[in-house]
Amino acid sequence: MRVTSLGFRTDLMVRRLAGSTIIDREHHLVVRTESNPGFWWGNFLLLRRPLEIGDAARVRELFATELPVTTKLAIGIDGTSDDVSVTGEVEALGVEVFRDVVLTAEKVAAPVSPPRGPTAPLTTDADWIDLGELRDACQGPPAGPADERFRALRMAEERGLVENGCAAWFGAREDAQLVSALGIVSDGSGVARYQSVETHPDHRRRGHAG
Repeated sequence: MRVTSLGFRTDLMVRRLAGSTIIDREHHLVVRTESNPGFWWGNFLLLRRPLEIGDAARVRELFATELPVTTKLAIGIDGTSDDVSVTGEVEALGVEVFRDVVLTAEKVAAPVSPPRGPTAPLTTDADWIDLGELRDACQGPPAGPADERFRALRMAEERGLVENGCAAWFGAREDAQLVSALGIVSDGSGVARYQSVETHPDHRRRGHAG
């Protein structure tokens, strides 16, 4: 299956680098992240086209067959336009619909307002602990043990990408506090993806993520 969306193409790139299994069924892709079954967008089906009449039951059965240990139904639809309508078939699946806007650039430029504090790669255990605290400030504390486990596994995956040379994570500090962070991931093909651009709610609009 040829994927047209740069958003999904780079999603899949990150999944491959992280060790997920991606199976091409010609009309859809199966993405499995066995190491983190609670990661919804690490365990999903990517469809080549929108759902048509009669597809809902087939897609639900397909998901149960391809991802039997995943309880959250997650389905992506490839494409580069926003004209995918919420049909009765989508409503029959009982899913919440998100339309992602993917920002792309052919080159990068220096920020208009450089960060006020020092920026540096995140490399030490203390750095990654700080990143976890930043995320809790941005997202709120974990909703329960399952969410806490999911977050820990995601961070372990990200740190593994850094240690394998496939990614780098950077942080901006103010008075020694980590107030903003982001990752960038690439497979060396000339395409890279920003990941998890986060700024503490009390430190936003100061240019930290620039």
